Amino acid sequence: MPAEAAAAAPLFLLSFRHRDELTQAAERGGWQPIAARRADNAESRFIASGACVAVVDARGALAEGAEAVTALGDPVEANAAALLVLVSRTDEQALDALYAAGATHFLVSPFSEQQFLQAVHFAQRHAERSGGRRQTRRVAPRGADGPASWRWAPGSTTIELSPALARRAGLDAADGRRVSLMELFRRMDPDGRRAARGAVDRLLATGRSTAFAHADPESEGTRLAHHLRVDEGRQVVGRTEAIVPLAGAPWQSRDAMTGVRDARAARAWIDRQLATADGGAPALVAILLAVSRFDAINAAFGRRTGDAVLQAAARRIERLADGDGRRRLVARVAGAEFAILLAAPASLVEGRFLAGQLIEAIGRPFVCGDHVITLASRAGVVASAAGDDAASLLRRASGALAEAKASEAGPVLVQDEGAAGDSAIGDQLEVDLRRALDRDEIEILFQPQVAIASRRIVGAEALARWRHPQLGELGAATLFSAAERSDYLAQLSDHVQRKAIAAASAWPEALHGLRLSVNITAADIVRPGFAAQFLRQVRDSGFAPGRLTVEVTEGGLIEDLGAAAALLAELRQGGLRVAIDDFGTGYSSLAYLKALPLDYLKIDKRLVEDIGGSPRDQVVVRSVIDMARSLGLEVIAEGVETEEQLALLAREGCQLFQGFLCAPPVDAERLAELAG
Repeated sequence: MPAEAAAAAPLFLLSFRHRDELTQAAERGGWQPIAARRADNAESRFIASGACVAVVDARGALAEGAEAVTALGDPVEANAAALLVLVSRTDEQALDALYAAGATHFLVSPFSEQQFLQAVHFAQRHAERSGGRRQTRRVAPRGADGPASWRWAPGSTTIELSPALARRAGLDAADGRRVSLMELFRRMDPDGRRAARGAVDRLLATGRSTAFAHADPESEGTRLAHHLRVDEGRQVVGRTEAIVPLAGAPWQSRDAMTGVRDARAARAWIDRQLATADGGAPALVAILLAVSRFDAINAAFGRRTGDAVLQAAARRIERLADGDGRRRLVARVAGAEFAILLAAPASLVEGRFLAGQLIEAIGRPFVCGDHVITLASRAGVVASAAGDDAASLLRRASGALAEAKASEAGPVLVQDEGAAGDSAIGDQLEVDLRRALDRDEIEILFQPQVAIASRRIVGAEALARWRHPQLGELGAATLFSAAERSDYLAQLSDHVQRKAIAAASAWPEALHGLRLSVNITAADIVRPGFAAQFLRQVRDSGFAPGRLTVEVTEGGLIEDLGAAAALLAELRQGGLRVAIDDFGTGYSSLAYLKALPLDYLKIDKRLVEDIGGSPRDQVVVRSVIDMARSLGLEVIAEGVETEEQLALLAREGCQLFQGFLCAPPVDAERLAELAG
C-alpha cells in the first residue's frame, strides 16, 4: 500500500503479543497507529482514536481477541468503520464466531508486512464505501484544543505540551507550553518514571515506536498511556490517552467528553436488566439516536464548537430522558450516537414517543458563542426479546437506526412494531387530546416576524404547544399529526385558531400595530362553510381583519387547487391576507402560484438552512424570491438563525424573517418586551 494512501490517518491497534511489531509496520505503511496491549475500555479508546479501521491481533490470544472483537463490534458498525482480525492458522475454526461478533475482515498467519498493510488498506476501502466516508466526519472525544500530546528534543531540559495535555496536568496554557522535564517527572510515580526512561531509551536506540504508562496524578485510579515515535526532526513525540479504571460498577462508567454514560456502561446496564427480567413484558426498550450535521459544523466553526455542541446535545438528551441510571440510562455509544435505555415496565409506544421528543429537542437550535446551530437526528427503537444480550439488542437497534436513516417515512423507525402499536398510540393521544381541549391545556405562543430592513418586529405567528402529563411538551406538528389520525382534526384546528385570535385581541397597547398569522389546514380548505365561519370568528373577537394573515401549507394547496383558490379568495374579500407556508418542500409551480390570491410566500426553513452552503443552494433561494417578487408577493424566510443567513436573504431581496435569530416562540408578555 502506498504511504500516501493512508495520509497519516489514525489506525487503532490492539495486540496482546505483537503490539510493537505491528506498530512499526503500520508506521512504515504511512499510518498513525494508536496501539494498546490490553483491552480495557477498548470501545471508548477506539472512538477516541478517530480511526476508521480497528485491528485486533488475536494470534496466540484467541479468547482475549474474541472479547475485544465483541466489545468493538457495535462502535465499529455504528461509525461505519472496519474491524480487521489477525488469527493464527490453528484458530481458523473461530472465524465464523468472530464474524458474528462484528469482525469485517480477517488475515490468517503467517503473513508478510506487505500483506498486513494490504489487508488494512482493504479494510479502509470497506469503511469508505459502506459509510460514504463518514469516518472523516466523526466527532471524536478530544479536547477543544486538540489531542493530548507532547514533544521533546533529546538533550533539552524542557518539554512542550499541547494545550489539552497542559490543561489536564493542571497547567495554564493557551497555545501550548514548555515546562521543565524534571517537573513532569516529579509528578509521576517511581514505576512510571522508570517506564518513561526505558521507553525513551528504546525509541532513541532503535527508532521504533513504543509506549509506556503511569498513574495519572490528576485522577486517582486512572492511568495515562503515552504512544511514542520519532518525527522527521528527530524529536520525540508522544500522544497521550487516559485509561479509565475498570473498578466499581461497570454501568456507572462515563464518557469523558459528554459526561453521560459510555458504551461499556450501556452494555453492563442492559445485561443487568436482562438478568433480572421476569419473563413477562420486555425487560427494556432501547432507543439508538444519531445526531447529524457534525461534519458541517466542524468545517464551518471548528472542532471546538463541534465538541461544545455535542456536549450540549448530550445534556439536552439526558434532561429530557431523565436518565438517572435506575429507570432510564443515557449513554454515548459512538461518535454522535446515543443509546437511551428504558427499564421495565416499558413499551414500544413509550419508546417511540420519547424518540420523537428527543428528535424535536435536538432540532431546537443550540447557541455556542456567537453561533446559533441547528442539528437533525434519527432514531431506531427496539424492545428486548427472549435470548437477547447487550450485543444483540444494540445490534438490532443499530439496524433500526440504519433503516430510519434510509427511510423517507419519518425520523423514527420502530422495529417489529406493527399496526397494533400505531393503533395504541393513536387511541392514547386521541383520548388525551380530547381531555386537553376540554381542560384548555393547549397553550398559544407567538414567534416574532421581523422586517429585515428595519429589524423591527412587525408581526407574529401563533403556534400551539401542549404540555402532556406523561410525554412532556408537544409541538404543533405532533399535535396535528395525532389529531389527523383520529376524527378530531377540525375541532383541534378550530380550538387553536379561536384561542390564538382571542389572545391577540387581548394584546397590550405595545402590540396593537402587529400582524397575527394563524395556520389553516388542508382539511379546513375543504370544510363546507369554513371561510364564513372563520371570518365571523374574527369579527366576534374584535381583532382587526386587516391585521390577520392565514397561512396554509404548500401541500395543502396542491391537494385541491380549486377549493384552495375559492377559499383564499373569500378570506381576502373579508379583509384578511394570505400566505403559503413551508414553500419549497412540495411540488410548487409558477402556474398554480399565479392562480391563487396570495399576499405572502414563506420560504421553508430547510431552504434557509442551506443558503449559506454551496452557490447552488443560494441560486435555489434566489429563484424562489425572484419568482415571488415577480408575482407581487412579499417573502418571509422561516428558521433564520444566523446573521450570515439574514445577510444573504437580504441581498436576494427577502423582506421579512422569523426564527431564533430574533427569538423562539414566546408568550404575549415576552413578545411585548421584544417589540418595545
